[in-house]
Amino acid sequence: MKRLRITQFGNPLLREQSKIVPADKILTPQVQDLISSMRILLKDKKLGIGLASPQVGNNSAIAIIELQKTAVRNSATQLSLVIVNPKITKVFGRKYQMWEGCISSGTGKAGLYAKVPRYKKIELEYLDENAVKHKKVFEGLSAHVIQHEVDHLNGIIFVDKVVDTKTFMSITEYKKMKKKTL
Repeated sequence: MKRLRITQFGNPLLREQSKIVPADKILTPQVQDLISSMRILLKDKKLGIGLASPQVGNNSAIAIIELQKTAVRNSATQLSLVIVNPKITKVFGRKYQMWEGCISSGTGKAGLYAKVPRYKKIELEYLDENAVKHKKVFEGLSAHVIQHEVDHLNGIIFVDKVVDTKTFMSITEYKKMKKKTL
C-alpha cells in the first residue's frame, strides 16, 4: 500500500483533466492499491468526506466518497462509494448554496470554507471498484459531495464556483459558526 500525500491548491495537477481508466485496468493491482490507499487516507485520517485521485498526486478519474454521520452532519445519509470515470448525466431542479471545504486547501487549522451552489439531485454514471457500471440518482449532501469530486476530476476546484466571496472563512471560524447552530 502506498503512503499518499495531499496535493495542495496551486499544484498544477489539480487543474488538469483526469484520464479515463479503462475498465479492464480497474482490477489491476496498481489501481486497486490506489483505491485502497485513498480509502484508508480518507477514513483513518478523518480528513473529509470525499477524495479525488488528483488530490493525492494521481491523474486517474477515480474518487472516493465516505460520508458518515457526525455531530455536524447528524441527518446525513451514510455513503461509502468508489466512482471511476464518473459522469453526471442529469441534474434536477435549481442549484442551492451549501458550505463546502476541500482538504487540498489545507488541513488542520489551515482549511478553507465557502458557500458553493450545487444541484440538490443528480444522476451519475460510473464504474465501481469492481469495474461494474452503475447509473444512480443521488440527492442532498451525497449529490453535493459527488459534484465536488467530479469537479476535481475535471480540473475544477471549489473556489472556482463560489458566487459570494464574502462567505470565505477559515476552518476555525467555520467550526465556531457550526457550534453556534447545533
